[in-house]
Amino acid sequence: MTQLGTILTHPGSAHKDELLACSVLLALHPVPIVRREPTPADLADPTIAVVDVGGRHEPALHNFDHHQLPKDHPPTCSLSLVLQHLGLYGDARQFCEWLEAAEWFDCRGLITTAKWLGATPTTLSRLTSPVDITLLRRFALATRLEPGQPLWEIMRMVGEDLLDYVRILRARLDFIGQHAQIWSLDLAGAPAKILFLPRTDPLPDDPSMGIERYIEQRGLAAEVVGTVSPDRRSTGYGLSRYRDNARLDFTRIGDRPGVHFAHARGFVAKTSLSEISQLQDLVVRAGVSAAA
Repeated sequence: MTQLGTILTHPGSAHKDELLACSVLLALHPVPIVRREPTPADLADPTIAVVDVGGRHEPALHNFDHHQLPKDHPPTCSLSLVLQHLGLYGDARQFCEWLEAAEWFDCRGLITTAKWLGATPTTLSRLTSPVDITLLRRFALATRLEPGQPLWEIMRMVGEDLLDYVRILRARLDFIGQHAQIWSLDLAGAPAKILFLPRTDPLPDDPSMGIERYIEQRGLAAEVVGTVSPDRRSTGYGLSRYRDNARLDFTRIGDRPGVHFAHARGFVAKTSLSEISQLQDLVVRAGVSAAA
């Protein structure tokens, strides 16, 4: 990717899509942001990223405008185009539930987006945050943002966190896909599935954070009732209900050897045990009849 020297976007009112698109670019290219109309020379210069203005989508030249797309084109905003260019759009759409709504807002407006979401415009307006208002207002007032300025630094942090979230979650899901096992156990006389993630060496940073999304992606949400995964705070394991499934009540194993914590509400327990047979025994003992 060509090193950028400037990020350029339109002046006047600001919207979430170009603010976030500029933020993502800042995370990779910590350069000034200029808010003005682009010139033909700007559009021809690959060291100048032209965002949400200019009437062109030319990733090789770092031109990321969507306003020239036909009105029946799937909702696409400048952030979409930047993420596509970085090869992260598919994961971002999958992991960032807010992204599709942001595309709709930018391309279809409040009323149409509200209908698409099955809500009212008033309901969506109630979700507006002062954080959004302040960042967009201050961005709209600026003509040039440079390193060291508070808004520039905040935007860079937003871009870094967005990219980190998408990349780290992808790495976690890949790790889970390589190592996870599905146990079929008898819980109080009825079969049930448990997702088990073994401890590996080295263990990636908190891989259990992607388990629920992995279960959903694999189409196992209707079958899995609980999970067993490495405990971040010890060398043992954490046992949890999946979506608070009542088939498991971990208060039933609170007094078992090796169990050092069982939540009073029964949705989670911690154990120092590590043998698969021992872990499966704890899960079975926590099992509750489906009819209970």
